[in-house]
Amino acid sequence: MIYFHIPFCKQACHYCDFHFSTSLKYKDELLKALQKEMTLRARDLADNTIQSIYFGGGTPSLLTAGEIEQLIGQVAAHFEIASDAEITLEANPDDLDNAKVQALRHTPINRFSIGIQSFYEEDLRWMNRAHRASEAEASIKRVQDAGFENITADLIYGYPLLTDAKWKSNMEKLIAFDIPHISSYAMTVEKKTALAHFIRNGKTPPIQEAQSAKQMQMLIDTLTENGFAHYEISNFAKNGQYAKHNTAYWQGKHYLGIGPSAHSFNGKSRSWNVANNARYIEGITTENPYIETEELSNEEQFNEYIMTALRTMWGVDLEKITHDFDTDHKQYLLSNIQPFLSRQEMELVQDRYLILTMKGKLLADYIASELFVVDDQ
Repeated sequence: MIYFHIPFCKQACHYCDFHFSTSLKYKDELLKALQKEMTLRARDLADNTIQSIYFGGGTPSLLTAGEIEQLIGQVAAHFEIASDAEITLEANPDDLDNAKVQALRHTPINRFSIGIQSFYEEDLRWMNRAHRASEAEASIKRVQDAGFENITADLIYGYPLLTDAKWKSNMEKLIAFDIPHISSYAMTVEKKTALAHFIRNGKTPPIQEAQSAKQMQMLIDTLTENGFAHYEISNFAKNGQYAKHNTAYWQGKHYLGIGPSAHSFNGKSRSWNVANNARYIEGITTENPYIETEELSNEEQFNEYIMTALRTMWGVDLEKITHDFDTDHKQYLLSNIQPFLSRQEMELVQDRYLILTMKGKLLADYIASELFVVDDQ
């Protein structure tokens, strides 16, 4: 898997703490650095066949179709891209005008991840999103009319302006578009964001956990009743159209991240690039990239598997635990899951798979943390 982090946005959403710049001044230099990093680090990914390429950010839809095609071409220069590879472009609705969509038809992009977040104008203004409510609907129609079928859309819940009625309406609008995949996240307050500042200064009410929990339950109920499989805590798919790229993350597959702040994983270690455009460009240009690496101990690898696998409908595979770790780790899990089984927050399926129940999904992070092992090193 290849991930490209495109660190540009038109404006800063109040809740976002991802790395990005609202200035495109050094876009050309950044794109050259991305291509060079692909060359410098191609050997870091052992698998020579690429099953997915993902353009994230930031707002990668700010790039032209030609610039996107150049980056995909750089991947093709070093790897074989599978004939059925998933090639995703994250896009803001305001970027998906007719000219852009038609240009993208002539690129290898075959999947869109559209950041809708809400269909309500006042909510988008509160978030400081760049698009308008009318553009949210128009962008989906435009992409579908152009022949793109593999589409996912994002929605956010659990923020002060979002009544239950508005939340229901947002979900129903996406369902009516008959797109095959929906990702939905609870609003969180990250440090050093405008939202955190507004809450501290009383300009906006704090996030209410009870509201988030209720609206998450509404999300699960509404989408599953409409034929979506709840295959990961924040992700729902129809007809088995799971996101290949994100599913690979949750299944612990290896990936290479290209661009400032991008992360990579090879099974044994995790690395990440500097979250600074100028330092990133300088590092790549001098072939001395700003990359930090963390070697994962056996226990850290175990904890990471528990954290990611438990979020999915496939759950934690005890046979995989025995194979990748040892029988002691399997016995550790079996001896520690009893409280969750007794409270019906988890179930053991076929004596092999540990899977969260509907009740347990609301406590996923807590349950995973309770099953972590302490690293003795």
